[in-house]
Amino acid sequence: MPSYSRLVTSAFDLTLPELTTRTSAKWRVYPPDVLPLWVAEMDVRPVPAVVEAVSRAVAAGDTGYPGGTEYAEAYAAFAAERWGWALDPARLRRVPDVLTGIAELIGLLTSPGGAVVLSPPVYPPFFSVVEHTGRRVVRAPLGGDLRLDLDALAGAFELAGPGSVYLLCHPHNPTGRLHTPAELAAVGELARRAGVRVVSDEIHAALVLDGSFTPATTVIPDAFALHSASKTFNLAGLPSALLVPGPDATGDLARMSPFAGHGSSHLGGIAQAAALRDGGPWLDELLDSLRANVVLLDELLTRLLPAVSWTAPQATYLAWLDLRRVVPDGVEPARHLLDHARVAVNPGPTFGAEGAGFVRLNLATSPAILTEAVERIAAAVP
Repeated sequence: MPSYSRLVTSAFDLTLPELTTRTSAKWRVYPPDVLPLWVAEMDVRPVPAVVEAVSRAVAAGDTGYPGGTEYAEAYAAFAAERWGWALDPARLRRVPDVLTGIAELIGLLTSPGGAVVLSPPVYPPFFSVVEHTGRRVVRAPLGGDLRLDLDALAGAFELAGPGSVYLLCHPHNPTGRLHTPAELAAVGELARRAGVRVVSDEIHAALVLDGSFTPATTVIPDAFALHSASKTFNLAGLPSALLVPGPDATGDLARMSPFAGHGSSHLGGIAQAAALRDGGPWLDELLDSLRANVVLLDELLTRLLPAVSWTAPQATYLAWLDLRRVVPDGVEPARHLLDHARVAVNPGPTFGAEGAGFVRLNLATSPAILTEAVERIAAAVP
């Protein structure tokens, strides 16, 4: 367990009555008596620069189609400051959101009926986007340590065959694991030998709590990555994303449909650019508060639910909890927690069959709400 320091103050200072005035999915899918610790929305106040930029744009009627390179330039500056990653904004391709970018890349790099390799348990929409694009899933499950299983990947790449894609989740959702440079290099070598292209979803890249983030395209030259500030700055309702080619993948962009960027949000780009330029102090406070919540959750589980197994995430604000020793056999844990604790979490099986017995809990909330949720769960299990 990382020895994060505890905070006196927290970025998560909104009360439950304040939060329940929100109308987003997190606060409207379940009844008011349910504590929603499921979908990836954070219980934070907005970045002041985002409020100012979007308000100014709306007041000026600047609500048309996206144009210019402001968003790409802001992301390149952010990447250089946070990771020392030199990006040429002119090489970046804007897409409406990360999943749309993934779908476009699958269509570009594979043929209809082709294979996409996934490493479950993994973000549920990965399965949906593969099906939507008319491709088939080949599974290379994570190892018992919830890290990439290189032997499983080698077998899956051989089964998938040349002209396939490996859809990498980096950092990994739901486990919060960071893939190391050595792991990325090994993935790249396996993919090169098998004729498989790597597409890396790096939407949680800036939410690293323990360790350092290495962009996949700096290790795998012909890979693609998808980046967005939406998770980092809680801007799911103002989406925008950037497709980032590795140095050996830039030529592929010439084959991409001009409609790949159709539907991008002008306000989303304005909001995310403002957050990237001016949200650094806000992000630093958020990361400290997330680290404190990880410590708090570990303390609560140790004291109230010692039979629950978990490993603190290196990144993201998601906790992958093993409830197999807590919930009775034959009972789906997330359903049990909803029915008996009135706490909403994501069911493990939606991340793949490997998630049976697990739940994903969103810990980006106030210490008071997190504490109440764990207390409710403890009271609802044997």
